Amino acid sequence: IDTARPMPSIPRPDHPAHASAVSWGAILAGAAAAAALSIILLILGAGLGLSAISPWARRGVSAAAFGVSTIVWITVTQIMASGMGGYLAGRLRSRWVATHTDEVYFRDTAHGFLAWAVASLATAALLSSAIGSIVGGGVQAGANLAGGAATAMAAAAVTSATASPGEAGTSSTSYFVDSLFRKDAAATGTGTSPVTADTAPAPTAEVTRILMNSLRANALPADDTRYLGQVVAQRTGLSQADAEKRVTDTYTRLQAKLRDGETAAREAADKARKATAYATLWLFVSMLAGAFVASLSATWGGRQRDL
Repeated sequence: IDTARPMPSIPRPDHPAHASAVSWGAILAGAAAAAALSIILLILGAGLGLSAISPWARRGVSAAAFGVSTIVWITVTQIMASGMGGYLAGRLRSRWVATHTDEVYFRDTAHGFLAWAVASLATAALLSSAIGSIVGGGVQAGANLAGGAATAMAAAAVTSATASPGEAGTSSTSYFVDSLFRKDAAATGTGTSPVTADTAPAPTAEVTRILMNSLRANALPADDTRYLGQVVAQRTGLSQADAEKRVTDTYTRLQAKLRDGETAAREAADKARKATAYATLWLFVSMLAGAFVASLSATWGGRQRDL
């Protein structure tokens, strides 16, 4: 026997010559374990979160603490589930006997990463409604911010002007319109007599349309002020000057209320946008950590397998 010639490597039963570099069975097993553990931990976190919050004042955790704990729990869930899936993917695959150590290390890392990728896709498919609500909330908040709240409030006010008297009374604009026609106990007899004022119907729909048109133009024309003053004077018994002053004051109050509502809507939309941005960024960080831990755990499982 010529001992100078190297002996050809004989394939072992656990490493056939035609074996693929990817063990999909081990990858799918690790991915299934990771997805199942991730769902279980998410359900546990949802239960703990609901038990920690309360609708009552000064009870339960604060909103900031709840947000931080949610981020921490999602990150821990990703690390634990991805670590378990990567370890199983690396430990369960078949050995490569006639393969260089560096190549074995790379393949173990790839198996862990693939297990994490399959598990992430499966979990995203199962939780697509939850992820869609997070992203959709930010998109909707941005749309509301771009559209502005004043247009929506004006449209609601115009709609309420054509509704029945019982329905129209629920609008905040109707409150200001009604305040125009309130009787003044100290009013002089310069206006219409109280009997005529009581029996004459108040043109609330017309007044509402005039006010809404002026709000869109951001100014109340002098002709509209004079006309509304005449209507208010006829209805309440005030003088023309006092009636016009009431119209101007009521219009100013309505403008201030609409500005406050628009500011509050913009602040709420901005808070929703920031919350969505933070949620997506931390979700990205947690998934990146999960990919790293899955790859690292697969190499650990591979070393344990080859001992």
